[in-house]
Amino acid sequence: MKWDLFCRVVDNFGDVGVCWRLAADLAARGEQVRLWIDDASALAWMAPHGARGVEVRAWPQGDVDVEPFDVVIETFGCDPPAPFVARMAARRPAPLWINLEYLSAEPYVERSHGLPSPQSGGPGAGLLKWFFYPGFTAYTGGLIREQGLLQRRQAFDAAEWLRSRSIARRPGERVVSLFCYENPALPALLAALADTQTLLLATVGHASRQVATALGASMARGALRAVTLPHLSQLDFDHLLWSADLNLVRGEDSFVRAQWAGVPFLWHAYPQHDGAHQAKLDAFLTRHLDGASGAWALRCRDLWLRWNGAAGQLQLPPLEPWRAHCQAWCDKLAAHQDLGTQLLSFAREKS
Repeated sequence: MKWDLFCRVVDNFGDVGVCWRLAADLAARGEQVRLWIDDASALAWMAPHGARGVEVRAWPQGDVDVEPFDVVIETFGCDPPAPFVARMAARRPAPLWINLEYLSAEPYVERSHGLPSPQSGGPGAGLLKWFFYPGFTAYTGGLIREQGLLQRRQAFDAAEWLRSRSIARRPGERVVSLFCYENPALPALLAALADTQTLLLATVGHASRQVATALGASMARGALRAVTLPHLSQLDFDHLLWSADLNLVRGEDSFVRAQWAGVPFLWHAYPQHDGAHQAKLDAFLTRHLDGASGAWALRCRDLWLRWNGAAGQLQLPPLEPWRAHCQAWCDKLAAHQDLGTQLLSFAREKS
């Protein structure tokens, strides 16, 4: 089939990251994808070689003389331009219209996944829009997972990848990656990491800037030393996560990739003024820590909450039980169908 995928950029890394991974995944399965995006600048380093089967188009300004493809996906409720929607309504047969929503573990996701929304007015009057929710259970649309991803992770040589980036891991040193928003809890994190031999790999932008401010020119404190990374392609970002003993991630794309890494991770939820991110955080922790031993689970939850705005010092739980839990969680997620597979099945069924 042929797919139109619409993306408006709010956070360059997160929105583009999710949309590009999905477009490339569909294309790798033999589909043809047209990615309409209002700011494609991040793709220059995120996907420098593009992907066979994916055409990147600028967000339409006014009408464009194209026929909509078989499936139209608007990501995160971005609404395709009205002239394009009018062309969708005029097409015979009409394309399948999907609103791919934000990822959440909240209960409403399972209730809302796959529901239709009849369009009663505007240029799309008479069309059906379908809600498609990514998620963590078999009753949702699943998570983006390319074919063969976990097998590639198993065969990956972390030491070789670090050497290829001119990063030398010292004997006994744990590796921690950092990708975050502005976070007042960062000094407390650095203090916690400085107690043990630690190599901190800070991604370019918010993370590296805050680390440099906190550590100064030496980029070191106690047993902690930090290295600033350049922009990484999506492939190399995965390699970074696979090379670390602990990953601190943010947003949606890196949040999902950290879970496929199968090692301990902390998620920095996008802070929202109305506190909506706290509900997302609590819902995920409730699901993620279900069945974990009481004392360890409480320590892990406390760390996540402090990293996301609760007051107090940060204390890291022991890494080994944490690693075992995260690998088991990864295996649990891998038992569900991935997002690309489910979208293909949904499109075939509704078409």
